Amino acid sequence: MIRGVQPTAPSLDVRGVRYAYPDGHLALHGVDLTVARGERVALLGPNGAGKTTLVLHLNGILTATEGSIAVGGLTVGPDRSTLAEIRRRVGIVFQDPDDQLFLPTVAEDVAFGPANLGLRGAELAARVDEALAAVGMSEHRDRAPHHLSFGQRRRVAVATVLAMRPEILVLDEPSSNLDPAARRELAVILRGLPVTLLMVTHDLPYAFELCDRSVILDGGRIVADGPTPEILGDEPLLARHRLELPYPFSPTLPPAPVRE
Repeated sequence: MIRGVQPTAPSLDVRGVRYAYPDGHLALHGVDLTVARGERVALLGPNGAGKTTLVLHLNGILTATEGSIAVGGLTVGPDRSTLAEIRRRVGIVFQDPDDQLFLPTVAEDVAFGPANLGLRGAELAARVDEALAAVGMSEHRDRAPHHLSFGQRRRVAVATVLAMRPEILVLDEPSSNLDPAARRELAVILRGLPVTLLMVTHDLPYAFELCDRSVILDGGRIVADGPTPEILGDEPLLARHRLELPYPFSPTLPPAPVRE
């Protein structure tokens, strides 16, 4: 067991988090959010709702003005001695994979994080192999990331995070800029990962496909939290918070089967 992990603690426990930017803008107004181990939650909301601000609190990039955050029972706070472990536990995959890929080969990018943790030799190689296999990119390990398609680069970005064996995988708009085939392939991969998932997205059908639970954040407050079909089936709720389902998608119908 990883030192400091409480096996019965939720993957994420956010309590009463408020945050004001230096200019005085209050971006989060007492946010409460608990994500259980193994749960898959979509974080929805219009632009400017506070979604990115909340995500940046999860690994200590921002520090709450009030309230508390714990990841697997370990508190995210001013104690810098736990910051490296917090950032290992919270694996954030950013919207642009090029923000995370900067080394000459795919394998080197995936190895970067674990190597910084001190892994070497066979243990490091096994960690890289495991992460690349999880996203179906093993055969591309020796390629330069910038020679890959956008969809492949996003999968490698996911692998760089998986190599750290995170407590929770946070995905920022994972389906954006993907063609239909790459979108479908990524959905198959994400569905098969044995990890807690928090997905920030405007793609409501993708949330329906991958997350049993959805939370709407608007104006820095959680305004709805429930089963994804119920949230997406409430058209007045979606309209009030500038969310919209594409025609003719219906959350009352089962999603189309994904071809493996």
